[in-house]
Amino acid sequence: MSGFLVALSISFGVIFVAELGDKSQLMAMTFATRFRPVPVLIGVTIATALVHAVSVGIGYGLGAALPTGWISLLAGVAFFGFGGWTLRGDTLTEEERGRAERGDRSAICAVGIAFFLAELGDKTMLATITLATRHGWFGTWLGSTVGMVAADALAIGVGRILGRRMPETAVRYSAAALFFLFGMWLVVEGLRQI
Repeated sequence: MSGFLVALSISFGVIFVAELGDKSQLMAMTFATRFRPVPVLIGVTIATALVHAVSVGIGYGLGAALPTGWISLLAGVAFFGFGGWTLRGDTLTEEERGRAERGDRSAICAVGIAFFLAELGDKTMLATITLATRHGWFGTWLGSTVGMVAADALAIGVGRILGRRMPETAVRYSAAALFFLFGMWLVVEGLRQI
């Protein structure tokens, strides 16, 4: 499999799982109860593409400067942290909920700005940075963007159909288990290279 396809598939899978039960997925569900799904999805896509472009740029730059064994080791430790973060769970603050429910001039602008701000420093941004240190930048950017948009599209659909109810505990534990599994794999790989 080519480097592009590896980066695309790994980034898609990791970010899709990372987004399940995440704060921005809760925001997508909330926006979907207020606005039509298409403007919400467009706003999510624009914000995600921008944040993940920044993330990939940071990660790709770090990847060129650090030895790959240490990158794998640090990435594995980071994924353990993402697993713990996922187990802890995310909730919306009242300010974030208000931002998601407000009907400003344009749903696309409201969703895009809210998502851009919510994703800065979020675990999906950090995971994208981590992935970009090891894989090609374009495949990582495309895979992480599509993975996040797909997870949020799922949330938009659930938000439209079921309102705000979703079995968060099962989703959170499954996502955390996958993060721990990826973390173990990366640590082992890193230790082999050092």
